[in-house]
Amino acid sequence: MAKILDKQRYRCAMAAMQSVQAIDRAIPVLHSGPGCAQKLANSSGSSGYFSPNIFPCTSINEKDVVFGGVNKLRTTIENALKVIDADLYVVMTGCIPEIVGDNTEEIVEEFADAEKPVIYASTAGFKGNNYKGHEQVVDAIIEGLLEKSDEKTDGLVNIWADVPYQNEFWLGNLRELEKLVAELGLIPNTIFGYGRGIENIYKIPKAQFNLLVSPWVGLKNVKKMEKKLGIPYLHYPTLPIGAFETSKFLRTVGEFAGVDKNKVERLIEEKEKYYYYYIERFADLFLETRVMSKQFSVVSDAQYALGITKFLVNDVGLFPARQFIVDDTPREFRKSIKEYFEELNYGIKAEAVFETDGYKIHEEIKKHDYTGYPLILGSYWEKAVAEETNGHFLSVSWPCNERLIMNSFYVGYDGGLKLIEDIYSVAKTRFN
Repeated sequence: MAKILDKQRYRCAMAAMQSVQAIDRAIPVLHSGPGCAQKLANSSGSSGYFSPNIFPCTSINEKDVVFGGVNKLRTTIENALKVIDADLYVVMTGCIPEIVGDNTEEIVEEFADAEKPVIYASTAGFKGNNYKGHEQVVDAIIEGLLEKSDEKTDGLVNIWADVPYQNEFWLGNLRELEKLVAELGLIPNTIFGYGRGIENIYKIPKAQFNLLVSPWVGLKNVKKMEKKLGIPYLHYPTLPIGAFETSKFLRTVGEFAGVDKNKVERLIEEKEKYYYYYIERFADLFLETRVMSKQFSVVSDAQYALGITKFLVNDVGLFPARQFIVDDTPREFRKSIKEYFEELNYGIKAEAVFETDGYKIHEEIKKHDYTGYPLILGSYWEKAVAEETNGHFLSVSWPCNERLIMNSFYVGYDGGLKLIEDIYSVAKTRFN
């Protein structure tokens, strides 16, 4: 039976047009109704080289539903190639053309010899949300652009992490992951953000391995690349935030890549000294702050909920109440993700709850006794429940309506310091 979903945290699969938009000089070509494209464009929160308002779209109507929209799709692709200066064109489908049976893939194949690459991603909304849509876009790149290469670049590592634009800190996090990998003496390769684009896409088959930093999003992609392209992968499920997890991350990646252990340990020693220098400077503030409960809840996707929970327990010494995962995680991954939340210091375990209904999440938060002012990290939707519970609130996940995030990040040693700054900046407002 259908139900109302309150405060939804994701959109349909075609919203993965944002993943295309995040690739420098790539543009989505949408085969959908005009309402779909406009609604998703209005929620993207970005412009860039190609604004969502100019994405080519077939804008199919009732006539196309009856007679098919493939001719309109063909002319839309032809005209996009003529008038839009892009390096990559990704045709994406909405629900209507897939329901009525338009053979989109066959039309895209007609452009196999076009001057610029044209590929196809099946992103009908009924197939899943934009996390799944992101995987479909990466899958389209694997199938449409990449071939197995016998030529390998020693030390080259493809990095896959946040879903672009769905996480406000996606670009800063990705760049910091690049820096961490580079400091190990490896060569990071990513395809999202400024200066990456099509050139880096074609480097993918030459990598020594794929590094996936995510609890579940992208796991099917790296497995496909292992099978098709012969690229092994390292799955690191936790976004490394702060000293404890980042040091663990560096050791794991270094061991997998065959980096000298002494070099890794010297790097970690240097980074931790730097990190704890700043922690010690404000130790009295952290120890004497009585205006914040030691308990917290995170309301976010699996990626951020897990990373922040581990950081707040392992680095900051807080205790987890229930943690709410709102990305509609596929059931096949939920057991392993729950286990990740139990891998905390001092035998502490966090209970992860998979829930997409904001009303139910807020009721759970209001019922829990945080023994003081709770710390709630979530989206704009959690601001109201934080006020009701007299809690401290920090907006860290989508929708993030009251912060502008351009290149900030929470990944790594510096990212952990930034997150502590943000949390205690909120707590200090009660001092006055």
